[in-house]
Amino acid sequence: MPPGRPNAPCTTFPPEPRARAPTLTSQRTVIVAGAGIGGLTAALALARNGFRVTVLEQAQRLEETGAGIQLSPNAARTLIDLGLESRLRRQAVAPTALRVLSATTGREIVRMPLGEAAEQRYGAPYWVIHRGDLQAALVAAVSAHPAITVKLGTRVEGFAADANEVTVWAHRQAGLTKEHGLALLAADGLWSVLRERLGDGEPPRFAGRTAWRGLIPADTVAPEFREPLVHLWLGRDAHLVHYPVKAGRLINVVAITTDSWNAPGWSKAANPADLIPRLTGEGWASPALSLVGLPDAWLKWALYDRPPLARWSLGPVALLGDAAHPMLPFLAQGAAMAIEDGAVAARCLAQQPDDAAAALQTYGAMRRARTARVQRLAARNGARYHLAGARAGLRDAAMRMIGGKRLLQHYDWLYDWRPPPTFSIT
Repeated sequence: MPPGRPNAPCTTFPPEPRARAPTLTSQRTVIVAGAGIGGLTAALALARNGFRVTVLEQAQRLEETGAGIQLSPNAARTLIDLGLESRLRRQAVAPTALRVLSATTGREIVRMPLGEAAEQRYGAPYWVIHRGDLQAALVAAVSAHPAITVKLGTRVEGFAADANEVTVWAHRQAGLTKEHGLALLAADGLWSVLRERLGDGEPPRFAGRTAWRGLIPADTVAPEFREPLVHLWLGRDAHLVHYPVKAGRLINVVAITTDSWNAPGWSKAANPADLIPRLTGEGWASPALSLVGLPDAWLKWALYDRPPLARWSLGPVALLGDAAHPMLPFLAQGAAMAIEDGAVAARCLAQQPDDAAAALQTYGAMRRARTARVQRLAARNGARYHLAGARAGLRDAAMRMIGGKRLLQHYDWLYDWRPPPTFSIT
């Protein structure tokens, strides 16, 4: 359901006792709830557009967590525009191709060019990077910007808004605190509290799959797996992705399997003995199985998503990233869409700073169709990746017929995205 109606009053929690005049500081301050990739990108983009930014994050410290992620040119371009190129290039790897293989035979199905071909085609690189390195680059840039303040150990609980100001309530160790700004961007993730405050009380839905991730020292894997390639193995009810990160020093491995385990959370310790039987029982090729057996430890998380929303904002409050459009990882675009969101939200607010509600309504209108398309395609890819038997054979034959170069062209609409320099407010 959409979070509210266009003319509905903004949700309050707890109620504001009386109206207050906006302060000079709050007139140029935007509050961002969440210091993940989307929230930190939004903070940088806002600061570069002349706003002061207060980022509220419930974690006590920002730690290097998560798996590797793929930064396709649409995401890399945006981060480069925010001044992060030198920080990211030190740790990122630019894969020369996406290599798709059959999990049962070990044979290559198709090889989609990336590397120089993608950078020439789209004007920006295709990178793979550890999530912690991307977060570290964003944190360093945010910390160096005098207009951005990050408050850790601060859990946002709700807000009240009127025509001139948003008041945000948050819990800190010392008790309840309030922040004031002209707008609030809710980048508080899949289990967003603020999405519920905006009117969508439906919980995330379990996708029937579990993702497993591990890291392997590059010098312990077969030479072919140290190459700057993204490897994608397609099997029955499971697939495997691996590529180098940490400037090639480590290999990031992610396996996704059909599963009924659905505990929420991002990083639960997993036993390798639980994963390997899920692959060996389906006759996986020995090179893939040997790779899966190398990590000393695995972490796992259950996959959840939500259907596209018809409305992302209510007054001067808007959703961003996974809070607005969580998606399954079968198109490697979750982080990219959050990065794009941050850039567009900042530009919309910069163009219409005196009417944050209208600016954020425009932001949502500009982003909804694109992110919904990505959500749908990611879900379809999930079904295609896990086919078996004759249907898997037809899928593989179709990819071979298309070929790598034409396969890349299919993603022009996705990878060639740029934030428009000016907007028409509707």
